[in-house]
Amino acid sequence: MAPTSLTTSATIFFLLLLAIPICLEAKPLKLKQTQVVFYMHDWETGANVTAIPIAGLPKKPWAVGTFATIIAIDDALTKTIDRNSAQIGRAQGIYVNSALDGSDLHFLMSVVFTNKQYNGSSLEIQGADRFFNKYREVSVVSGTGMFRLARGYAILETVYLDLPVSNAIMRWNVTVLHY
Repeated sequence: MAPTSLTTSATIFFLLLLAIPICLEAKPLKLKQTQVVFYMHDWETGANVTAIPIAGLPKKPWAVGTFATIIAIDDALTKTIDRNSAQIGRAQGIYVNSALDGSDLHFLMSVVFTNKQYNGSSLEIQGADRFFNKYREVSVVSGTGMFRLARGYAILETVYLDLPVSNAIMRWNVTVLHY
């Protein structure tokens, strides 16, 4: 015998009544804002290479300033501009030169924290980096650990650039909202 619509409605009503005490005791999550500043050391040449071109156009140089070049990164993130200063994490992922004139990178990377304060947490970064502009903005699209459900932005500034050998240091000023 198939249940009647009255029986189904009564069951749903009963289940809703049971859920009320649970909902009343649930505490809402509090939205927090965190601001972090660090330096990313992107080194394609010399000692301790952290960025390597892995693909590009045939018969063209695979370089950061060449359209269609894809670069894999595992860049150190430090507290100060000095490469030997305290490391707070790693920037791991890829960037692609996505502008025909070679002036724009597209970031797809994780900022993986290793410092005491945020250890094990990460932020997911995506966006256009018009690296010849003094300041650029990319999106924080997600996060893990302390930064679950993160959303926000990062302002990038190149503080050191040696374009002939493709080495750079960028200052990141990151603002995220998270729970």
